[in-house]
Amino acid sequence: MPLPFLTADPAFEANGDDLALPFDDHDQWRRPYRPGPWRVATAALALLVAAFMLLATMMIALAGDLRSAGVCAGAAAVVILAALRMLRAGTWVSRTGVRRVRFLRTVTLPWARVASLRTVQQPVRWLGLPRTVQGQALVLTRQGGGEPMALLTDHNADFLARVEAFDRAADGVEAWYAEYGTRA
Repeated sequence: MPLPFLTADPAFEANGDDLALPFDDHDQWRRPYRPGPWRVATAALALLVAAFMLLATMMIALAGDLRSAGVCAGAAAVVILAALRMLRAGTWVSRTGVRRVRFLRTVTLPWARVASLRTVQQPVRWLGLPRTVQGQALVLTRQGGGEPMALLTDHNADFLARVEAFDRAADGVEAWYAEYGTRA
C-alpha cells in the first residue's frame, strides 16, 4: 500500500540543490523532507502494538465474546490512526501557502499572510518534550504580528542528529516562500 505522506517526492531527492522547486504540480501539498527515524520508529512501534491488539481481537472473537472483541478492534483502530497521524505530522508547502501539521491540530497560512521566514538560534523542545535545548528553528512570522511559529527545529523527531537534513529542509521551505511569498 503506497503511503505518499511518508516520503518526500523522488524528484526532490534526485535533484537536491540543483532545482529549488523540483515538483511538477505546485498546487499539491508536499513535505520537502523525509520523516525522521524517531518519528518512523515510534509509528512502527505503535503499529506493532496494534498488530498484537488485532491478534488479541481475533482470539477474543473466537472465544465467543464479540462485544469485547469489538472494543479491542476499536482500540487497535485508534492506535493505527494515531500512528498514521504521527507520520503525517510536519511542515507541508504548496503554491497556496504553508501548513504546519501537528498530532491534534493543523494550521494553514497562505503565503500572503507570511511576513518573514528565517532560521534562528533559540531554545527548542527536544523531541517535542518539555525539555528545551539550544538549537536552530525555522521561524515563520505572520503579517500583522502575533506569536512566531516554529515550522522546523533541529531537535524534533524529524531532524534530531541530522543537521544536514534540517538545513536542506529549511532551504526547501524558504525556496517555496521566495517563489510564492513575494508574489502575494
